[in-house]
Amino acid sequence: MIKIYNYNKYNIGKNQKNNITIQRQACPPAAMTDYGPNPFVVDINKAALNNGTFRTALWTGNHLQLTLMSISAGEDIGLEMHPNVDQVLRIEDGQGLVRMGDSKDHLYLCQPVFEDYAIFIPAGTWHNITNTGNKPLKLYSIYAPPNHPYGTVHETKIDAEAAEHYY
Repeated sequence: MIKIYNYNKYNIGKNQKNNITIQRQACPPAAMTDYGPNPFVVDINKAALNNGTFRTALWTGNHLQLTLMSISAGEDIGLEMHPNVDQVLRIEDGQGLVRMGDSKDHLYLCQPVFEDYAIFIPAGTWHNITNTGNKPLKLYSIYAPPNHPYGTVHETKIDAEAAEHYY
């Protein structure tokens, strides 16, 4: 299990440089759950690498959401478009192929992506990412505003597709 710490307790003291010291006291490791909209600190790389679900909302606030994703070899996220949501994807492990465009039939951007790549998707842009490797593609996605209900967990792509019909 990944250690996730919620740093919402602080001891404030003084130091020589700026007269303020903040010492974080970590709470015990917590389960993989939606921590929004509370203050939250996490090693996002470890969280993404250890996520085994197709999609898990890790933090949902009023204006922003972070989800973890694990895309199986040969699988894709699915061609989609969010009319009022900007999105950033960050690849933590694996490789894929990103396609984007202004319509389903006009995906003019086709770009291989690898570990440490970021993909910026403006609202209204059709997009998909396909895992072209032989291991799960591990990534996280930031949506502004949130795109999924608080606490969303989709174990598989099939679960995600079924849930999309209810949103």
